[in-house]
Amino acid sequence: MSTIYDVAELAGVSPATVSRVFNGTSVSDEKVAAVRDAAKRLNFTPNRAARTLRTQNSEVIALVIPDIENPYFTEMARGVEDVASKAGYSVVLCNSDAQLDKESTYLQIAIAEHMSGVIIATASESSNLDPIIATGRPVVAVDRHTAYDVDGVVMANRAAGTSATKDLIRAGYRRIAYIGGPAHIDTAAERAAGWQDALTAEGREIDPELLRFSTFRVDGGRAAMEELLALPERPDAVVAGNNLIGVGAIQVLTEHGLTPPAVGVAVIGSLPFTTLSPSAVTVVRLPARHMGVTAANMLLERIRGDQQPARTVVLRNQVHAAGAAR
Repeated sequence: MSTIYDVAELAGVSPATVSRVFNGTSVSDEKVAAVRDAAKRLNFTPNRAARTLRTQNSEVIALVIPDIENPYFTEMARGVEDVASKAGYSVVLCNSDAQLDKESTYLQIAIAEHMSGVIIATASESSNLDPIIATGRPVVAVDRHTAYDVDGVVMANRAAGTSATKDLIRAGYRRIAYIGGPAHIDTAAERAAGWQDALTAEGREIDPELLRFSTFRVDGGRAAMEELLALPERPDAVVAGNNLIGVGAIQVLTEHGLTPPAVGVAVIGSLPFTTLSPSAVTVVRLPARHMGVTAANMLLERIRGDQQPARTVVLRNQVHAAGAAR
């Protein structure tokens, strides 16, 4: 069985450098690559149990998300895992189902298992991060804000709502609705505010009948779209507040024979699946993988001892306008 000394000899570095690489301490990229290549060739695995006893932290981080079935969050998880794996950390993926009790259970597990840190998209504004923060372990909030003084990575949500609505306005639509997730989730509220901003800027009145809050899932998009189509004066376009809402809304419009451009559709977030041509729908792309990469790098910096004040990174969106204008 290979030892740390064998790895050091093959890599041409000292045993202390090998130890620093596997403990996540700052080492040059060249030495990290040499050590990891030597360890791979020798089939060397560091003694993680011993390291946990020594540091009181395992080389594991928790990623807590509200909906594992949403491709947006799985794309974000891929970014987290890519960065963590490269740094020698494993990622435990925890699906809270947007339920506070499940979220709390996962945070308690992170504490009990001495995980090095947590990346979390909170279940609601009532999420309790006090226990994990009290341990001194770093926490990075993603996708949505929290009331805690922790690092965060979010999307430019209000701007996304504005951009999606403006594109429908430019295409000639007049009665534009918005369907968002739960109103108490800041991403839904901020994107709705962006929808209102765009309409107000054009001098249009805000019809409260056209503002709908539902779930962030396909069934939420379907239910809200059916309600909008049942109005005495139905909308001629709709902004979907996330990818799965967009799928549900498009399904209902298709069933009613109202596919774009008969009714305009703008979706905030990449559509995971649709039978429509990509040019038929405006898409405001959210850089979910980049969010995961950014959050993981911020967490690793904290694990390595970064003491700077908490900061929030806001990621920019990219609009892909529909080709079928009215």
